[in-house]
Amino acid sequence: MSAFDALVRPALVRIAAPGCGYDPHGDRYWGSGFFIAPGWVLTCAHVVAEGGSAVWRSEPAVGITWEDGKTARETTGTVVLALPHPDRPEAPPDRWAFPDVALVRVPGTAKASCVRLSERPAVWPAAVSLHGWSRETGELGVRNVHGTLNGSDGQALVTDGVMPVEGCSGGPVVDHAQGAVIGINKGRGRDGGAVVPVTALRRLHDLPGGEQMAEALRAHDRYHLHRYRSLDDRPDWTRAQRRLPASSGVGPGLRTQLYGHLAELPAPTAPGEIMDLVDRVRAWIRDDDLPDALEDDPRTWSQGAGLLRGLRAPRRDGAQAHDLDAVLLYAAHVVRHVSDRHRERADTSGLTRWIVDESGDADRHLRREVERLVTPGGPSPLSARGPRARADVLLEIDTPRYDRRYPWRVKLLLDGHTVSPLHCDDRGVERAKLKETLREPLADALRRGDSGSHLAAVEAVLPRELFDEPLDTWRLEPPHGPDDSWTTTLGQRRIVVIRDARRHDREPAPEWRERWEAAERGPLHTAPLRAEAPGAGPDAHTPRVRRETWAETYDRLREAQGGTVPVYCGRVGSGDGLMAMNAALAAGHPLALWRTDAHDHADCAEFHERVGQLLAGAVTAWDVRGPVRSLRTRAQDRAAGPEARAAHAWAESLAVLLDPPDRPPHGGRLEAPPLLGEGEQ
Repeated sequence: MSAFDALVRPALVRIAAPGCGYDPHGDRYWGSGFFIAPGWVLTCAHVVAEGGSAVWRSEPAVGITWEDGKTARETTGTVVLALPHPDRPEAPPDRWAFPDVALVRVPGTAKASCVRLSERPAVWPAAVSLHGWSRETGELGVRNVHGTLNGSDGQALVTDGVMPVEGCSGGPVVDHAQGAVIGINKGRGRDGGAVVPVTALRRLHDLPGGEQMAEALRAHDRYHLHRYRSLDDRPDWTRAQRRLPASSGVGPGLRTQLYGHLAELPAPTAPGEIMDLVDRVRAWIRDDDLPDALEDDPRTWSQGAGLLRGLRAPRRDGAQAHDLDAVLLYAAHVVRHVSDRHRERADTSGLTRWIVDESGDADRHLRREVERLVTPGGPSPLSARGPRARADVLLEIDTPRYDRRYPWRVKLLLDGHTVSPLHCDDRGVERAKLKETLREPLADALRRGDSGSHLAAVEAVLPRELFDEPLDTWRLEPPHGPDDSWTTTLGQRRIVVIRDARRHDREPAPEWRERWEAAERGPLHTAPLRAEAPGAGPDAHTPRVRRETWAETYDRLREAQGGTVPVYCGRVGSGDGLMAMNAALAAGHPLALWRTDAHDHADCAEFHERVGQLLAGAVTAWDVRGPVRSLRTRAQDRAAGPEARAAHAWAESLAVLLDPPDRPPHGGRLEAPPLLGEGEQ
């Protein structure tokens, strides 16, 4: 029997129809669950689905029974978050997709005992135990099954040689080495059990109402700090963890205190806000400015601290930095960040006192940096930097294979040079499915790139046939309400620019570098992407106007002065527009503007004039992005009057090519051979 079995037992709940919890022989038993904080129970979505459509209407339709000492207590709970959420609640699926989790709010359980959740992924092989209620032996009772966690199927963790007992679905899985719950028992596999890792709970944060997951986790950390400080002689998780072999410079007691203090702070808004501070800590300890391409997806301040475990790097004084150094510096960064963001509304005094007390024995370099961070109005810390997004997002789409499927990749661009891959599909999807397919990968990457109010930009590296794809009009999530910021389009809320996939496959041409340097210096001015040329009519006295050939366009744009920006009142992904864009790119132009809609425009003269004014005001290439984002917002303002809409009609469907020559990606893409046509270079 594990030392942690006794700690799990009082936190276990059995889940049934309301009113059936007291009867151990009742037929309405659904499965197991466990308290993660007073008032909050975790279980599987397929367990609560036994309650039918009332569960998915957020009614108090989940019966929760737990034992307070030797006394059984029962109440009802409400499912507030679940993944997946069945499309047809009255007919749920036979097989529940990953992650199969549900968070249940259970009022009136302030004195419930709670498990300790791990804030880091499990490391296998690991000795684990699965816990839950079951009637497999006839009588409904608690079952504890011990086995080994030996791997992952890409999503769920897999136990080896241990078959979960029927009815234990939704119960906790404890890692004996960590002394914490590392997952939820999902059910039986072919040879063992399937376990949903606690890291999958992060996906609940992204649902409508996801702030309730953060609320539950803060309550979890406050609970364990209260238990650790209490005079209660019952065993608690922190003291049980202290009896495990030491594996970190930050012991269980210090972690419990730190996490409890972090739980009192306003929640972070996105993973990138947390990872930005983690990046700064790693860079300070390594004494470099190189970003770390190791990505994670933390959703709470305490999960960010957990990412700094096992950090071993030379300090500035030549000694070895340990976990405690990194955690203290991270906590100080959190104090500075929250104080700057929330001003007087955030009370960081408790955390600040803890940091000062615990850093008393640290080396003088660390103490000085911590003091700079936690002192209001003090000198700027060495690890501070100007406010900006943590990273931008690279969307790379390749030329389609022979079956017309577009392979794609979504990456973070951390400092303009360091790339961290996140999502990809080498098989690809049809063009019509790109928006649907890329919605969640892009949303995930942007959450990781954002840092507070500083939002990641999107750089779409596309084949030229997709230059007219209206990326700026995509919506990453359905609106959650009338005031939801996600109701804005991608191009209204963020900077969105297009880059050329083909010319990044080779060393940048000299004219490309030269034109980029001129665009960075400014000033900027326009030239038509396509122009008309005089020609002879049927006889020598009848003039005629004809379109430029590719060679004429190339020659004209090649000879254009530095800072010239080709502009086109139409589409460039096919036909004459594509021919001219091929010429502009061959001539080295890194910046261009055009319209992506397919309409015939009667206001092209105004379009060219307005773009000229825009470029004159922007001065340099990088300065074009912000004004274009503002124009996209105003041009799509359906609440504006007719005059206001008419004033910005020229800016509808405005696209920007902004393509520096030395910015990733750098070659290595495998593409099908292009079908050469006029002007293909």
